[in-house]
Amino acid sequence: MHLGGLSAGPCWRAARAGCGELSAWSRRYAVGRLCRPPGTTCPQQSRGLGHGPTTGGSPRLRTGVAAGLAGLAGLAAAAFGQVERAEMVRKSSGTPSTLPGKPEEDDDELARRCSCFMAPPVTDLSELRTRPEDMKTKMELLILETQAQVCQALAQVDGGARFSVDRWERKEGGGGISCVLQDGHVFEKAGVSISVVHGNLSEEAAKQMRSRGKMLKTKDGKLPFSAMGVSSVIHPKNPHAPTIHFNYRYFEIEEADGNKQWWFGGGCDLTPTYLNQEDAVHFHRTLKEACDQHGPDLYPKYKKWCDDYFFIAHRGERRGIGGIFFDDLDSPSKEEEKLWQQLRRGRYVEFNLLYDRGTKFGLFTPGSRIESILMSLPLTARWEYMHSPSENSKEAEILEVLRHPRDWVH
Repeated sequence: MHLGGLSAGPCWRAARAGCGELSAWSRRYAVGRLCRPPGTTCPQQSRGLGHGPTTGGSPRLRTGVAAGLAGLAGLAAAAFGQVERAEMVRKSSGTPSTLPGKPEEDDDELARRCSCFMAPPVTDLSELRTRPEDMKTKMELLILETQAQVCQALAQVDGGARFSVDRWERKEGGGGISCVLQDGHVFEKAGVSISVVHGNLSEEAAKQMRSRGKMLKTKDGKLPFSAMGVSSVIHPKNPHAPTIHFNYRYFEIEEADGNKQWWFGGGCDLTPTYLNQEDAVHFHRTLKEACDQHGPDLYPKYKKWCDDYFFIAHRGERRGIGGIFFDDLDSPSKEEEKLWQQLRRGRYVEFNLLYDRGTKFGLFTPGSRIESILMSLPLTARWEYMHSPSENSKEAEILEVLRHPRDWVH
């Protein structure tokens, strides 16, 4: 299961019974359904992970299981840069299409999406529907989706043990879902957990954050926060298959003046017992490919951060062969793409009003209906003085094409 297999190909199915086998909560929705990563359309043969013809149900895997586990890291790495995957689909408006005797929630896109999660979201669906564009909503749905995909993939590979699902609540606010598989055919222990918590930050936690350079303004000693993330540790039985860990999280703090600070953090690393050169190269190449989609400088920076972070000082050793690690990631702005969209819409307005023949003809023709003529203009647009996108950015890439048209056919 390389990254391509995880994110763009196979239908994720739990051993023997699809997503319903793993979650009693989702069984009513999941009968006969396949849980797929977003964007997938058809089943394909997954690669890498699996039992060889001579292994049967034994704990030993064929060569390639480590590369397969590295593929799971690829899924997590891709999730780091694909927060938009958690885009919430608004509930359909208009005349209900619910059939007599059919539960109304079956026609609710969000409820259908959540039906393949390991358990219901921590936040009530009613609240999630009220804030579909909020990063907290997007992130919660993303981590639940990631948890379900990874659990289903691991259960399929193990072919024996099943995940126990523990949905817990935090009295101070929020909760989480812990999924654990133990003593399986392949995995000694595999855990995939999510948490979505909120409340007031403790003074100790605030002090730790200030030590990292964050200026936090409290009110009456209180600092409201929201935090959520997905984490996983997978320990195979076979000593030639590595342990893998990943964790990705989002943090948001509201200061006394109403200002919000936010950042992402996390990482992914591989810990083999015995070195397999091919696996090590595949693992790091997968992470690099995911990072390179967002900037060529990210992988080298995050790899070094990981090597330095997972260091056992008194041994002079790293915990494993590394991966990526980052924290306090609050740039580029999570609203940067929306800003660029508004700027490009400004160009759209400029052309229509200054050059478009139909618009100009309508504006200068007596008796024309102005509202209809200007219907082509967007609701919102933006102009900034001397705005220029960063070099090698996605914005610079499209600007180059707009300035120098390409032949897209030959």
